[in-house]
Amino acid sequence: MAEIDALPFPFAFKPEAVALVVIDMQRDFAEPGGFGASLGNDVGRVVAIVPTVKRLIQGFRAAGLPVIHTMECHRSDLSDLPPAKRNRGNPSVRIGDVGPMGRLLVVGEPGTAILDEVAPLPGEIVIEKPGKGAFYATSFGEDLKRLGVLQLVFAGVTTEVCVQTTMREANDRGYECLLAEDATESYFPEFKAAALAMIRAQGAIVGWTAMTDQVLKGIADA
Repeated sequence: MAEIDALPFPFAFKPEAVALVVIDMQRDFAEPGGFGASLGNDVGRVVAIVPTVKRLIQGFRAAGLPVIHTMECHRSDLSDLPPAKRNRGNPSVRIGDVGPMGRLLVVGEPGTAILDEVAPLPGEIVIEKPGKGAFYATSFGEDLKRLGVLQLVFAGVTTEVCVQTTMREANDRGYECLLAEDATESYFPEFKAAALAMIRAQGAIVGWTAMTDQVLKGIADA
């Protein structure tokens, strides 16, 4: 066991029982014409973390540690998309509508795909999730139990929505959670800052945060 220099205090890293979870690094959230852009967001903020996410993934792969990817997406008939989700806000197009990269957030469409730079390798688990959290209506929990995972390191987008939701779900299920601060992003800097503060408040009530270099050092020291 090694320690990762983290906040609010060092994270006791267990390489025999850890997995990296990369949340929703999809074209629809990172490229013009995708769902994120349709909401009026600056997708350049997501693009900026891609090299760091890639480096974190490579570090886990090099150490032979599991990498799990998630994709927010829905069935083509939208039977798993409740009206309360589809009709929220005032986007220029909605989930399931046709955009420049196909139907937004629909399984199998080009825009729903994970970015090439951080794409899964054959054999890596990919969780297709209809909600914000990765545990809801998926096999994620069963996959973690099968792998013997007790700790989760998180990266991906967005910090305050799908990342934080999954961390809270994992925390409630007994997993120790660490978020790589520079490998996650929000369309709103203030939301990211608030989410990081909430995660590590009250003695890591949801989890810990650390920089990618600190995580990779922990892997190397283990």
